Amino acid sequence: MLRSRGVSWRVAALAAAAFALPVANAQVALKGPVRIIVGFAAGGSSDIAARLIGENLRQSLGVPVVVENKVGAGGRIAAEALRNAAPDGTSLLLAPVVVPVLAPLVYKQLSYDPARDFAPVAQVATYQFALAVAPSHPAKNVSEFVAWMKANPKEASFGSPAPGSLPHFFGLMIGQATGIDMVHVAYKGGAPLATDLMGGQIPCGIDALSDMMELHRAGKIRIIATSGRERSPLLPAVPTFREQGFPSIEGNGWIGVYAPANTPGHVIEALSSAIGAAVRSPETRERLISLGYEPTGTTAADLAAIMSADTARWAPIIKASGFSAD
Repeated sequence: MLRSRGVSWRVAALAAAAFALPVANAQVALKGPVRIIVGFAAGGSSDIAARLIGENLRQSLGVPVVVENKVGAGGRIAAEALRNAAPDGTSLLLAPVVVPVLAPLVYKQLSYDPARDFAPVAQVATYQFALAVAPSHPAKNVSEFVAWMKANPKEASFGSPAPGSLPHFFGLMIGQATGIDMVHVAYKGGAPLATDLMGGQIPCGIDALSDMMELHRAGKIRIIATSGRERSPLLPAVPTFREQGFPSIEGNGWIGVYAPANTPGHVIEALSSAIGAAVRSPETRERLISLGYEPTGTTAADLAAIMSADTARWAPIIKASGFSAD
């Protein structure tokens, strides 16, 4: 099943690319209003990003744009709302990677199928994870961290803000790549994880870089690596795992925009172009960076390819862990 989903997204990427060629600068007249569905509470980073995109779309497409918060179930309620929406370009979903990629890998029963029910429109931005230790921890880099864990196997554990989260699985990726059997300690959010990390109650923690960088700057924790292919502009002094000799340890979170399946290709292309232009505007870009995001603004085909690559990246790790959210 995992393989078939990956193939589905590769097919979708080719289809999106085919649509894009003849309508590269297409303008479509949407009746509006356009609603952007968000599965998280107003005032959060996803909600703010949706409102930034919405304001840009209002100006570029000339239609009213509203953000509709359908909170609950980790974004799955919002995903179901998109599945049931008309495929005419007036309903969009802004969702983190967990909704279209991770949820199908950890839930045996899911009310939506991203490959069947969603049409990728654009990736908006990415965000990196950070591996952090207490200031008193002897490890100053990944090699020293690995050596310490191997010398202290009874203390080989890591914390994440939630079971089944990407930080959880990124920790398992670290363990697989370094040959360390690290026990996962699941917290109820990033705040209690940070508290135990600062106090030395847990050897290391993994969370979104944006949630850890101020504690790092204040000297309350020490971030020893970030998860991207390149250093994060949010914390450029800290090297990646790849730079430190661990090229297989790489993975980002991201947010993307989707339309219902069967939305016409020229509508998808117009929306994708408008979102890309919005993300590249200096004001929106700066605001996204302030939220902890690294703006991208991809094409629909790019987002489909990213989803396929991330399914291939995370599926073996999740399968090996035996984790199920049901």
